[in-house]
Amino acid sequence: MEYDPDIHHRRSIRLRSYDYAQAGAYFLTVCVQDKKCLFGKIDDGKMQLNDAGKMIVQWFSELNNKFPDIEVDAHVCMPNHLHCIVINTGDPVGADLRVRPVTTEGEHTQGEHIGSPLRMVVQWFKTMTTNAYIRGVKQYGWSPFSKKLWQRNYWEHIIRDDDDLTRILEYILNNPARWENNQLFVHPIALTTDGR
Repeated sequence: MEYDPDIHHRRSIRLRSYDYAQAGAYFLTVCVQDKKCLFGKIDDGKMQLNDAGKMIVQWFSELNNKFPDIEVDAHVCMPNHLHCIVINTGDPVGADLRVRPVTTEGEHTQGEHIGSPLRMVVQWFKTMTTNAYIRGVKQYGWSPFSKKLWQRNYWEHIIRDDDDLTRILEYILNNPARWENNQLFVHPIALTTDGR
């Protein structure tokens, strides 16, 4: 079925008033389209990356080279998704700057952001990994994907404090060991009371 805006109403999971280009830490999950396991397998509770999975990790580590105000942190590439923490340092020196419109009263309005908005970081990562994966299919016989490598959106959680960070780090570290019990992958929405 073709997309019809009168029928299909995709609700954004982003906080409407939150500036995703401001300094802060974010827990992200990016999932493969149709949950296809393309990046390796879990063996005895440990992730065994194939060449495609190694490519995913390589491009994740390149984020801070492309976006100087972004730092990469803990991550785990799973067979069909990537969990990671990215940190926006709030220091846009050398970053791909965006100018936020200013009203006559000097207040910022909704619009483009200063620094690297999270959506642009994820979009760049998806583009680079998709292109590299297509090359891998052609050159090395990697399993092909249908239409898109990644699902349309991504899941994010704004990391609010040290306790939140500790829970997320533990979740990332233990994710491969939980794979056998939860291969369908459930978002860790219970990390905070409001799911964000």
